[in-house]
Order: sequence, then C-alpha cells, then structure tokens
Amino acid sequence: MKLLRVGTAGAERPALLDGDGTLRDLSGLVTDIDGALLADEAALDRVRAAAASGELPVVDSTGLRTGPPVGRIGKIVCIGLNYHDHARETGADIPSEPIIFFKAPDTVVGPDDTVLVPRTSVKTDWEVELAVVIGRTARYLESQEEALTHVAGYAVSHDVSERAFQIERGGQWDKGKNCETFNPLGPWLVTADEVPDPQALSLTLSVNGELKQNGTTAEQIFPVAEVVRYVSQFMTLYPGDVINTGTPAGVALGQPEPKPYLRAGDVVELEIEGLGRQRQQLKDA
Repeated sequence: MKLLRVGTAGAERPALLDGDGTLRDLSGLVTDIDGALLADEAALDRVRAAAASGELPVVDSTGLRTGPPVGRIGKIVCIGLNYHDHARETGADIPSEPIIFFKAPDTVVGPDDTVLVPRTSVKTDWEVELAVVIGRTARYLESQEEALTHVAGYAVSHDVSERAFQIERGGQWDKGKNCETFNPLGPWLVTADEVPDPQALSLTLSVNGELKQNGTTAEQIFPVAEVVRYVSQFMTLYPGDVINTGTPAGVALGQPEPKPYLRAGDVVELEIEGLGRQRQQLKDA
C-alpha cells in the first residue's frame, strides 16, 4: 500500500493511493497514519480490504498539499557516511560501525514544502535518503532477518544539512542537521510488502534541473536490515520511528571548489524508485 497524509500543515488527514493512482480517503477507517496504526495489524488489514474493494471515497487532489506520510514521529535516527561512493567522494574512511546522529521530529515537513536556508548559512547541502519506518517495537534484535520483520515501510527522505554548522562549529553533527524544514519526508509510506529488496532501489536528486546524485542502495555500507538490528542494540525503536539510512555520492560537500551549495531560489527534486518524488524550492529563513 501507498499511505499518505494530505491537507494543510498540522491538519492532515489519512489517505491511500490506489493501484490506479487514485487518491482515496481513509479518515472513515483510521484517525491518522502513525505508530499506533502501523503497530495494529488488524487495522492495516481493514485498510487493505477497503482498498481492494474500491469503495473508499475519492479525494480531489487538485491544489491539495501532501504532508509527511507519518504523523507523531517519536524520533528520527540517522546513519552517517553509509554509502561506499559517498565515502570515496569525501575522502573519508569506511566506518567500522554505523555512525548515528539524530534529527528532531519537528524538522519534518511535506515532500513539496518550502525548505528554509538558515540565517548565516553558506553551506546548505542536499542528501537524498531512503527512510525506514518502524512498525513493531524493536529492542536487542538478534538477526538481520528479524530486523526486517520490524519494518512497516519505506519513504523518500531529504536529509538537508548545513555543513559549516555540522563540521566547522564544534561539537556533534546535530547543529547542522536540525534547522527548521531540514527533513522533507514522503510523499508516501510504501508498505514493506511492496519493497521486496530495499538494497535494490535507485536514488536520484537534481538541483535546478541538473542531476547531482544518481545512486543505488546496493552501495550502502550497512544495509537496511543491519542498520535496524544495530540501532536496536543501543535504543528501543518504536512504531512510527524513522531511520534515515544515508546518502549516495553527489552531495555539494564532495564536489570541487567552489562547491555549489544551495541558495534561496534553488529548486531541488529527488526520487527513489517506487517510493515517489519530492520537489522543494528554497527560501531564506
């Protein structure tokens, strides 16, 4: 299933994109697309049955905003430097274990919402990423196979980053990762049954129509299953939590000087195979 949330920011309602590409209203069946729903297999079965019946109300999508596909996110765990090609372009050593940092849930916006360039920023960068959404409480998982059974689905994530804040201002990476609007998510949450191999997805990102990133999740240093298993050793993952699994080569940071960092007026478009497409215009904060 392709689950999504539509409407004005803060007042989104649950919806479903059916096999014909028709937007259907789910508000008569569920209150939201969130951790409570993703952990409730019976409720998900009712949604599947309603979708198969073709009787869900049609939603007119004309002028309708698409919000983040998951509401009330508990935490966003991010994996840094998780693609072989990205490590090569930045001259970084391959990490022996996943690098973990966090984004606050309030960085999440819709897939086509405006992204704000922070005040004093000179190094705002782009990063297309595969997001993993947790569907079952995960703690101390013992195997990669077990880890995948805890995944509700996948989505497109844009891990916008400010490199000067991240690298040059001391402390941890979080200062360059948590500026407002720095995590567009969606358009859809695609349930795990529709993504048979999360290590076989193409990812692309362009800036002002110029292709910048053109990668595949096959390049991940730590695959999705290992990331979920590993993270569960250090913290409990709850339904509705999100893991951003890293970005492939092609970010501004890895390009020759002068590096083409983002500015107000730029348009970023990104896509992951089968998971949908995002488009953001940047403005000054």
